[in-house]
Amino acid sequence: MEHLWAPWRMKYIEIAQQSDGDCFLCRLPKEDNDKANFILKRGKLNFIIMNSFPYNAGHLMVAPYRQAGSLEELTDGELNEHFELVRLATSVLKKAFKAEGFNIGINMGRVAGAGLGDHIHTHIVPRWWGDANFMPVVGDVKVVNEALYETYRKLKKEF
Repeated sequence: MEHLWAPWRMKYIEIAQQSDGDCFLCRLPKEDNDKANFILKRGKLNFIIMNSFPYNAGHLMVAPYRQAGSLEELTDGELNEHFELVRLATSVLKKAFKAEGFNIGINMGRVAGAGLGDHIHTHIVPRWWGDANFMPVVGDVKVVNEALYETYRKLKKEF
């Protein structure tokens, strides 16, 4: 078996393991500092937040305010708004970053969500032709080409 090393992800895993049940998707929307917490859009039942450990610039997540571990646990209203915000996020990323495609995935369960076992969330990762390169494999480094606060500034005005 070959191994692909991604050491830049270790910080994310360490934070999740040290959280002692603290769910940042529950905590951050309760705080009154959307800019510092990278919250881009608040819906009635869900919100859009930037991923602080992005795979690509513009990597967003949609999550319900209420902690729910699976799609079955979401109300119809939560589920509908959730996917309306996913659609909005892709539209904004196309406009603001000229995204040519997306990887969209739902994390359910602790092993799927880096420690967020009881808070379902959807990742939206913008993609561009040729954005995969040799750096993660050869250089043990993932290049994210923009600072988080700059990405937030660009996206916030579109939301």
